[in-house]
Amino acid sequence: MQPRIPGFDLARAWAIFGMFVVNFQITFGNFTDPSPISRFLNLFTGNSSAAFVILAGMGVSLLTFRPEASVEEQKRLKRIVLNRSWFLFGLGLLLYPWWTGDILHFYGGYMHLAAFFLLASNRLILTMVGVFLLGFHLLFLVFPYETGWDFDRFIYLDFWTVKGFLRNTIYNGWNPIFPWAAYFFFGMWLGRLPWQEHRVKIAALKWSLAVFIPLEVLMWMASNGAFSQDLTQFLLSDYVPPFLPFMLSCGSAAVAVIVVCLWIGERFADIIWVKAFTATGQMTLTHYVVHLTLGMLTLSWLTGQPYGLPMNPNGTASAAYILGFSAAWFLGSTIFSFFWKKRFKNGPMELLMRRLAG
Repeated sequence: MQPRIPGFDLARAWAIFGMFVVNFQITFGNFTDPSPISRFLNLFTGNSSAAFVILAGMGVSLLTFRPEASVEEQKRLKRIVLNRSWFLFGLGLLLYPWWTGDILHFYGGYMHLAAFFLLASNRLILTMVGVFLLGFHLLFLVFPYETGWDFDRFIYLDFWTVKGFLRNTIYNGWNPIFPWAAYFFFGMWLGRLPWQEHRVKIAALKWSLAVFIPLEVLMWMASNGAFSQDLTQFLLSDYVPPFLPFMLSCGSAAVAVIVVCLWIGERFADIIWVKAFTATGQMTLTHYVVHLTLGMLTLSWLTGQPYGLPMNPNGTASAAYILGFSAAWFLGSTIFSFFWKKRFKNGPMELLMRRLAG
């Protein structure tokens, strides 16, 4: 296993903050709010989840990519990944009745597939990225995307049936394997790169911006009526359905953020606030579960809105309120992480996962 790189943990902290913003906004905010702060909050939609999954793939490579390892050691590492995938899958399903936008059970699916590619060539890993991206678009041409959905209430009607569960998990849930596993496999490839080298970070930043900036220009043109209706819908798709422009935009933005976090981690690793954010990034599983349970209940109590469906387009909390609460919750999470890590190596949920899954 390679030494832990603080910049990756900083990026995980950024990703979990983005999840706070998105999930609190989805549940208690107002989608029709035209304010600049609301538009700022919308920037986190997709980007934080993409970073979360890419970093997960990188973490798997940093843990397991040891071509020189013995056959027994390779089997042990594969077993750890498989066990953890089932732990996350099960934990996500336990959360699902409470939070139907759960990403953990999908995350477990990506990791389960990745366990069979731990020592695959870089070419095969990148080929799989293309398979997941292209596979989604082929499925979209064959199967109606709205099947199973009540988009008025954002409820998946037959999730707990075999057919509905498979459809949701593979194709048209919030973060289905096609195409979201592409981020995980792309992260696996990234995790094999020698990130200690300056040239690697420069190249990653250049390539990410070379993808992100032209896409943003095309999206801006589409929003101003420059293209046909079909092309406009393709370019401006946002999470559901996750068409290629959305996936590339979120993925390239995530890589750029990761590079910036690596530089910050290298230059300011000994500063106390960087250490605190690093500790937060090492406990993202804990913070994910806590913000969806205690965080949601706290915000429900403060706003006077009952907690119910994850999607509530008529929420009363303003964008400024959501941003302030998310920042305060993140600050509290950071303080908790800093002091917890002084005494324990792993966060509560991370410790449970290692106890049960290795």
